[in-house]
Amino acid sequence: MRLTVLGACGAWPEAGQASSGYLIEHDGFRLLVDLGYATVPRLLEHLDVDQVDAVFISHGHPDHCADLNPLLRARALRKDPPPPLPVYTLPGALDAVLALDRPGMLDSAYTLHEFTAGSTLGIGPFRTETRPLPHYVPNAGVRLTAGGRVLAYTGDTGPDANVVELARDADLLLAEASYVHEVPADSTGYQSSARDAGRQATAAGVGHLLLTHLLPGTDHAAARAAARTEYDGELGVAVADLVVDLP
Repeated sequence: MRLTVLGACGAWPEAGQASSGYLIEHDGFRLLVDLGYATVPRLLEHLDVDQVDAVFISHGHPDHCADLNPLLRARALRKDPPPPLPVYTLPGALDAVLALDRPGMLDSAYTLHEFTAGSTLGIGPFRTETRPLPHYVPNAGVRLTAGGRVLAYTGDTGPDANVVELARDADLLLAEASYVHEVPADSTGYQSSARDAGRQATAAGVGHLLLTHLLPGTDHAAARAAARTEYDGELGVAVADLVVDLP
């Protein structure tokens, strides 16, 4: 299993960067997990749009799904459009993005598969387990298993027992860490800090923790240091073009 980070900025992209978006590959199957602002140009540096096999969107905030629109446009408006792209998400999460164009314009470009968080899905070679995780809008964390390796991703979430269960013994946990030490009072319970991510990675017995969704301007070294106070395994910060192989 291979992870390529397309973007990892929380809320909005910094100059030259992109919001949350991840390409996950196994046995030639290419799954996109989240497609936030500016991720499609980054995707096109790695592959053409007709080489994407499926998309999984954790929740409906635009820094996680806005670039589904240009991806579908690029598939629908070409002279030789590929088959409809399977798109997996929570009910209603993509209503706003899919309504950006005139009715029917993109209908042939995708097949929407809405699921309830807690469901287990089969997406290509991946066993895909989902969990409801607390955020301002419904959010589904996802656990992907293939080839004996496990990658877990939180989407955006506050600390929660379901994060630990989602990531139990995972080879890699891709964890939202918008803040370094403390989450502001108005976001408590709905977003996480790097320290929270470290604490939950330890509780889950994760082999490798990758912090993501850091807000623009966040000191990456400070985020790593905060997570390190709670977690002593392999640790990093997600940035565009980072590649992690799970052999």
